[in-house]
Amino acid sequence: METRVNIDERNFRSMLCEFARWDRRGQRQSVHRVAGVIAVFVLWTTGFASADQQPQKFSASFQVPRSDLAKAEALANQLATLSPRVDRTEAKLLADCAHATVSQLRRRYSMFGTPIFNNFLIYHGLKKRGYCYQWSEDLLIALNALKLTSLELRWGESNPGNWRENNCIVVTAKGRPFRSGITLDCWSHLGHLYFRPVVADTEPYEENRAYARFVLARSAARNASAANHRVALQRRVKASGKTGDH
Repeated sequence: METRVNIDERNFRSMLCEFARWDRRGQRQSVHRVAGVIAVFVLWTTGFASADQQPQKFSASFQVPRSDLAKAEALANQLATLSPRVDRTEAKLLADCAHATVSQLRRRYSMFGTPIFNNFLIYHGLKKRGYCYQWSEDLLIALNALKLTSLELRWGESNPGNWRENNCIVVTAKGRPFRSGITLDCWSHLGHLYFRPVVADTEPYEENRAYARFVLARSAARNASAANHRVALQRRVKASGKTGDH
């Protein structure tokens, strides 16, 4: 199985753009001070993330926020038009699950300010999770649990290996090309699901099948481990971190 880029390298790339902007303006120190004040405020109001925070399981009863009902219906309609063979029920199920999942993640990750500022908080250890690929991982795991038969879930990435890298989930009709699908992106829009055809997206997304397999295999292994190795009085299992996972 192919391995992913080391988490420290990925995290570092996620911050390069913002750091470069600060350096060019000659305001790096002042920005750090302001960011520190804002970070304290954010963490005071949202609470510090625990050191053992992990992705959690999602409820099968998809509670789509009222503000997202129209968007979920629009996504279901777009998915249903991917092919005459797409099951309309599956299209609606996926659309509802995606919006409900992203709504849960938005609360869990306590998104604040801009996506880059959230990366800043994570990079400095003030938040534990919320990079773009982590949003996509959690969304992929939730959607994969639907066991779809007429739709496929694919991993999309743009500009891999540099600070502009972004990740998303691409949904295609079963057996159809990657570029015929629809992107599902939530990080770029501060925790709100954004979708559009791959060919119409401004990001040059390409498929990474190996990483999609890796994410799902790791999730399955963790679930199996939790089921087979119970510990008396156990409440949580400390996260092992992603450095060794990729």
